[in-house]
Amino acid sequence: MKLLTKGNAKTVKGEKRGYQTYILHLAPGKLSGYEVCPHRSDGCTSACLNLSGRGCFDASQQTRIEKTRWFFEHRESFMAFLVRDIASAIASAERRNFIPVFRLNGTSDIPWEVIKCGEFKNVFERFPHITFYDYTKIPNRVKIPRNYHITFSRSEVNEQQVKEALRKKMNVAVVFESLPATYMGRPVINGDEDDLRFLDPVSCIVGLSAKGKAKRSDSLFIVRN
Repeated sequence: MKLLTKGNAKTVKGEKRGYQTYILHLAPGKLSGYEVCPHRSDGCTSACLNLSGRGCFDASQQTRIEKTRWFFEHRESFMAFLVRDIASAIASAERRNFIPVFRLNGTSDIPWEVIKCGEFKNVFERFPHITFYDYTKIPNRVKIPRNYHITFSRSEVNEQQVKEALRKKMNVAVVFESLPATYMGRPVINGDEDDLRFLDPVSCIVGLSAKGKAKRSDSLFIVRN
């Protein structure tokens, strides 16, 4: 079983800038019996992109559940396979003259910086010259490796944590009905142009449009005009 998938409708846009993104998709929320999104809100759960793209197929859903159970029940084996897949992806991208980058939380929110990887503290220490990036709703994450870029993600219930993230000059992803020029006093950039969040300017709002089920939602997860 391959742990990583290459590209989707959004991440493939990064290839125009010379990057190829590989993503780990686990079963979100508690679908596997194990919670992988500890700070999810109702709006986040209902708007989850788990069923978008290839995720709409039953086989993809079952594979994500199996991967998640593997991660929790046989951690050492899982991490060994993850290292193997990352190394293979690096070689594949570089053969095509792309810079490989990785998102380990495609449909999860795991603090990978505290997950041991063989004899290394984490997978970022194992691959120190490779860029990893993610979105997160977990507040106050500390000792983030230099090669791991995190964008905080707004929900309808974490306004104070958003303010704290901005105070710390973190970028914050916000789902808008339509993109404004500014939000909470910060410039808004179009985060739908590509998924390369580690290239975004510092201390900005990453504006995202509602996708999938979120388009029909009236949840406060979406900031409306």
